[in-house]
Amino acid sequence: MTQSQPLQGIRVIELGTLIAGPFCARLLAEFGAEVIKIEAPDDGDPLRKWRKLYQGTSLWWYIQARNKKSLTLNLRMPEAQEIVRQLVKDADIVVENFRPGAMEKWGLGWEALSAINPGLVMVRLSGFGQTGPYRDRPGFGAIGESMGGLRYVTGYPDRPPVRVGVSIGDSIAALHGVIGALMALHHRNMNGGRGQYIDVALYEAVFNMMESVLPEYDMYGFIRERSGASLPGIVPSNTYITRDHKYVVIGANADSIFKRMMRAIGRADLAEDPALAHNDGRVARTGEIEQVISDWVGGHDLEHVLDVLDKAEVPSGKIYDVADIAADAHYRAREMIREFRLKDGTPLKLPAIVPRLSETPGETKWLGPELGEHTAEILGALGYSAEQQEELRSRGVI
Repeated sequence: MTQSQPLQGIRVIELGTLIAGPFCARLLAEFGAEVIKIEAPDDGDPLRKWRKLYQGTSLWWYIQARNKKSLTLNLRMPEAQEIVRQLVKDADIVVENFRPGAMEKWGLGWEALSAINPGLVMVRLSGFGQTGPYRDRPGFGAIGESMGGLRYVTGYPDRPPVRVGVSIGDSIAALHGVIGALMALHHRNMNGGRGQYIDVALYEAVFNMMESVLPEYDMYGFIRERSGASLPGIVPSNTYITRDHKYVVIGANADSIFKRMMRAIGRADLAEDPALAHNDGRVARTGEIEQVISDWVGGHDLEHVLDVLDKAEVPSGKIYDVADIAADAHYRAREMIREFRLKDGTPLKLPAIVPRLSETPGETKWLGPELGEHTAEILGALGYSAEQQEELRSRGVI
């Protein structure tokens, strides 16, 4: 790739494990930032062993750590802490997701690092934030999703709350971390500002996505409940089962789309009913509308349902599993699935990089590195000789 990248020249130090911090740094790496990931010398980031493994390494790792350099440091040792301080001198961003207080215990908190580099931007991701009565509690994504309100509204009303099938809370927090870092960089570079830290609490990032639940409660005492596959208060938008036992999602909740759909399924009477012309009227007759659609979908196979709705320009689609994704023509046409090769030559398909920038797109330069793969390179650039590195290695510093 010959284009420059939007974050080319930005140096990021990643001090974190698992999902929120590493995903934040991954997005920066995908768009050209030099990301130095610091890992414990013995086993590295635990994500290296999460989910499905290939020859001992997580397949998730190859995505989460792509374009990153792996430097092993035992952060509990003073010599390792000094190496971090040296790296910070020339860094733009530090990303960390340890429990609040851990970085300070190692002499690597905000006050210490910003004194070394006043222009530094520090992204701090944690379960409950850097302040408040819960700051010292351990907090994973599941806790953030629960406290942020997402888990309560997920599932069916007659069953306990359920989780989304991926670590969505961590990913939402990571995205907020990236946004905060880029805004802080812009302020520093364009407005003559100093560096600053971004305090991202997982529960707050999730809460930020919760639409109008708070003002609805404040104004009316209304508590939004679980509504299964339907979109609460917006009709019709739901998932239905076809005659051949497939699932189809239909979003016909816009006024004009509702009319087109009713005509397409032979219910012109509902299309012309003035009481159903707008969403508030449809909400009042949710059960009736849902039954009409369920009966029609259940009487036809998926292919026929999608064909009828496509011709009527009604948003609809099969609910994809990953096998559907891998075989889909649109995914292929958009090059959203890219094939790479592991170091042993084994081909491996990974997701392409989003968002798509027309002039300075992101790219995958290399897959997740081996543990400590770049230690010698990074320490050599700091002036550590081979002999000094070997001495640090013998004492477990690196």
